[in-house]
Amino acid sequence: MAELKYKRVLLKLSGEALAGEQKTGIDPETVGTICKEIGGLLDMGVELALVIGGGNIFRGLSGSAKGMERSSADYMGMLATVLNALAVQDMLEKFGYPTRVLSAIDMQEVCEPFIRRRAMRHLEKGRVVICAAGTGNPYFTTDTTAALRGMELQCDAIIKATKVDGIYDKDPAKFPDAVKYDSLSYDETLSRHLGVMDAAAFALVRDNNVPIIVCRMLGGDIRRAILGEQVGTIVHDC
Repeated sequence: MAELKYKRVLLKLSGEALAGEQKTGIDPETVGTICKEIGGLLDMGVELALVIGGGNIFRGLSGSAKGMERSSADYMGMLATVLNALAVQDMLEKFGYPTRVLSAIDMQEVCEPFIRRRAMRHLEKGRVVICAAGTGNPYFTTDTTAALRGMELQCDAIIKATKVDGIYDKDPAKFPDAVKYDSLSYDETLSRHLGVMDAAAFALVRDNNVPIIVCRMLGGDIRRAILGEQVGTIVHDC
């Protein structure tokens, strides 16, 4: 088995990734493709925690912008992340990988409450831990959740899986001359306003010196990043 640079990893996925070509909702075929990629990481011996956004179903900030009360909109967004977590759990278990959904909002009929020691034990036993319902509080994004859970679960790295292969100085879909960064310091990322994570999330990872790797969701990039290969963009204390 190949030697892992990062043994325990927090993987952050957008909710939109589960929608596939539909753009909204949950596409089982797309979820299956993503879970096969995740399964390959587990077969390598990686201890894996997941945080999945809810933007494919409901985005709290968008609801607030359209006149909803912000706290109500954010709670709806948190519930959307639970739906996504259950969809990923179902598919991973169909592939034979033990999985636990741990929610920051108590809903014992469908998932466990998030208890740090319990989550750590699940990871040690080789179970995928899917952290749902954000932090349990409004006004915090799933980026902040990823950073917080990454710290709590003592993860070696946070991997943010996206549609693009790293961080660029501008949108590569709009600008053919966009330049990709292989490596950035925390301070460079902030000063260039690259928007890797929101400010609260970024402050957590910077203060605790946990590397953030931004790479493609599919195509084996996550696997290569975990092995320590140069892939995507790494944000760390240079």
